[in-house]
Amino acid sequence: MLASLGDILAALGSGVAGPGGLRIPQIDYTAILPELICLGGALVLITAGALRVRQIPTPVYTAATVLTAGAALVASLVLWRDVQHHGSFTAIANSLAIDGFSVAFVILSCCILVIAALVADGYLQREGITGPEYYALALLGGSGAMFMAAANDLIVVFLGLEIMSIPLYVLTGLDQRRRESGEAALKYFLLGAFSSAVFVYGIALVYGATGSTNLAQIAAYLAENVSTNEGLLLAGLALLLVGFGFKVAAVPFHMWTPDVYQGAPTPVTGFMAAIAKVGGFAALLRVFFSSFDVLAPSWQPILWVVVILTTLTGAVLGLVQRDVKRMLAYSSINHAGFVLLGLQAATAAGIAASLYYVFTYSFLVLGSFTVIAVVGKRGDSDHSIDAYRGLGRRQPVLALAFAVLLLAQAGAPFTTGFLAKLYVVQAAVEAHSYALAVVAMLSGAVAAAFYLRVVFLMYGTGAAGTEAAGTGAAAGGVRLAGAGVGEVSGAGRAGLVVPSPAGAGPLAFAGLGTGSGFADERGGGEEEEPGSDEEEPGSELRDDLGGEAALPDGQLSSGRFSLAPGTQLGLVLTLGVTLVFGIWPAPLFSFAHAASLMF
Repeated sequence: MLASLGDILAALGSGVAGPGGLRIPQIDYTAILPELICLGGALVLITAGALRVRQIPTPVYTAATVLTAGAALVASLVLWRDVQHHGSFTAIANSLAIDGFSVAFVILSCCILVIAALVADGYLQREGITGPEYYALALLGGSGAMFMAAANDLIVVFLGLEIMSIPLYVLTGLDQRRRESGEAALKYFLLGAFSSAVFVYGIALVYGATGSTNLAQIAAYLAENVSTNEGLLLAGLALLLVGFGFKVAAVPFHMWTPDVYQGAPTPVTGFMAAIAKVGGFAALLRVFFSSFDVLAPSWQPILWVVVILTTLTGAVLGLVQRDVKRMLAYSSINHAGFVLLGLQAATAAGIAASLYYVFTYSFLVLGSFTVIAVVGKRGDSDHSIDAYRGLGRRQPVLALAFAVLLLAQAGAPFTTGFLAKLYVVQAAVEAHSYALAVVAMLSGAVAAAFYLRVVFLMYGTGAAGTEAAGTGAAAGGVRLAGAGVGEVSGAGRAGLVVPSPAGAGPLAFAGLGTGSGFADERGGGEEEEPGSDEEEPGSELRDDLGGEAALPDGQLSSGRFSLAPGTQLGLVLTLGVTLVFGIWPAPLFSFAHAASLMF
């Protein structure tokens, strides 16, 4: 038995035929070290959670995840240096391509994991979600995006797609006490499974037409031969586009996006919006530009239509949303159209512009959903745009951070968002896609309206009255004195305000819509019995408005929010990237350009 194990290990290292004639490829573990670190970290977290004697605090899981992602980031930076000095190479029987393009997306994935772990810490403590599940699933999903970026074979693309998608399905339904979370997870899973089946069918058709699933071999076949099965090949290409379109939320494959973004726990929404775009666009750009560039005249008209539909749909439908999470869902659709604009150009400049756009968007969306998670309060249900009314007065720094992130997504100067839009539009103009460039800019102008609407609500002059009512209603519930009704203890949005008997002052039913505990939104609470003034032991520590005892990312009695250290650090990092590289864009431009040259 030991001899057989030794033969297998020798075969793994040498790439020769193993026992039974099975040829095992040589594996260069340094080429996939970032992915292995993330996978190993996920296994360690799951094992530690399963074998624990006592409950492990959430900050411990957060620190372990940050360290794991940081180690993967260091490994990816070493790979970047090797590619710069020694050139790109393939690994594991040419199924993975280690070049500047793939390593750039691996670096981005590691950065997303670090920030996602930091900003989720306070939220998970506030909502009482314990255990390593969020962090382990995030690491698994991030490793899937890394494999998609490095994939040099359609089969590996599919494997990476599933490694990324399945954790996202589970993360969407992570908060089992919220009915919306389970519904979103089910919808995401069903539609995701359907899109995966379509994608696999596309792989089969491409294999039937070219005789290979390896991207380099497909490119060589198309360059050297005139295909007699062009209809079969184009059909396979169309199905691949459908599968990718679902993952990046391109119209008309976007229908899942608003509901899933709204129902998922808010930090999960931010992580999903970032990592799904990274993995999906990394594979989409490589497959279409690297392997099917010969067929560009065939797929460019299709992308031309998709870009117009995606940019306009995201901008127009985002205008009518009253829920901030749904608004940013349509915003993500609009951003997907801009990234596709760079691919439609089918040039190296367009690919570099798309890479730059995905990089900047990832930090913007992570920061935006960090603020939304805080303002959503305990229960993660108050996401109406009215919840942001007067935020500039109650919490100026938090409001300023959100305003900067929103304005950057709108394309305000001196931010990375402005440069990203300029970069892809310039690539489209250079490729003579003038109509697309005009439509994209018009959609950006329309989308700016719903970003500015939230900013005006935070700083508008009409916010004072509503702010006062909101603060009073949020001040820890109301005691209906002398009415024999007991206490209505609720935190959340300002609810119904009615005059009380005997001049006792206004009664604010703050629990309407959010409730005490999780009665309305989570379906797990029970209505308090009349006449009972007793509180559950420890409830003052779990109350979202518990004053000095408020939970991380909870709301104080003054109406302000107590930001957890991880939340603060995550916001600093996202704002830093947005502003520093918006004012000093040269390093990030050079990074994107170098990645496209080493493609």
